[in-house]
Amino acid sequence: MVIDLNADLGEGFGIWRLGDDLALLDIVTSANVACGFHAGDPVTIRRTCAAAVDRGVTIGAQVSYRDLAGFGRREMDLEPEELCAEVLYQLAAVDGIARAMGGRVSYVKPHGALYNRVCRDHEQAMALVDAVADYDPSLPVLTLPGSVVHEAAAASGVPTVSEAFADRAYTAAGALVSRRAPGAVIHDARTVSERAVRMAREGRVTSADGPDVPVTARSICVHGDTPGAVGLARAVRDGLLEAGVVLQAFA
Repeated sequence: MVIDLNADLGEGFGIWRLGDDLALLDIVTSANVACGFHAGDPVTIRRTCAAAVDRGVTIGAQVSYRDLAGFGRREMDLEPEELCAEVLYQLAAVDGIARAMGGRVSYVKPHGALYNRVCRDHEQAMALVDAVADYDPSLPVLTLPGSVVHEAAAASGVPTVSEAFADRAYTAAGALVSRRAPGAVIHDARTVSERAVRMAREGRVTSADGPDVPVTARSICVHGDTPGAVGLARAVRDGLLEAGVVLQAFA
């Protein structure tokens, strides 16, 4: 069993800080670096990429809608050409900084509302994939199992990797429970760790509605902006290692 452990990082902006990026970089194997549209500024991106390179953590570009005020969690209806260009802009910016720090962007992960939208909206999924294909078609896109992104990416020759969320509740259909719903984010470290181990070993998780749902994935995410994120991530890492899971980046 080989699993990647990823977290959203670099989500501060200016003097405002969110999460403990350095502590999380000592735990995870992949870092989803905010690209400046939902969070992150040039200095934060540079520092995060440099710290990831120093620790041997794989860097991914976490692209999003242009929504600083809403932290990228508000859906937007963009024309495909505009969305493609905005994703391309973010990807190129973070990859340029990462290369200057001695690394590179090795995958792409949508953030927030864009993540959820491209899981079900073929047009926006294609815009995302087209941006990746224009920049580097070898870069995998990280997405939910069963997402329409898989189909869109296959048509363009772009690889995809499935991920699961240790600290998010699932619906019986295998989608993420809306953050507006009670219990959408799970804060108990033991519960999050046990869920991650079951995801890795069995490819299943108990949904908020009761039934188990399949979540076969190569990567498991713990959100960096969740209160107590470092403790949650450490519990997940320890639980996976104790269960005999090898932690290794997918890219």
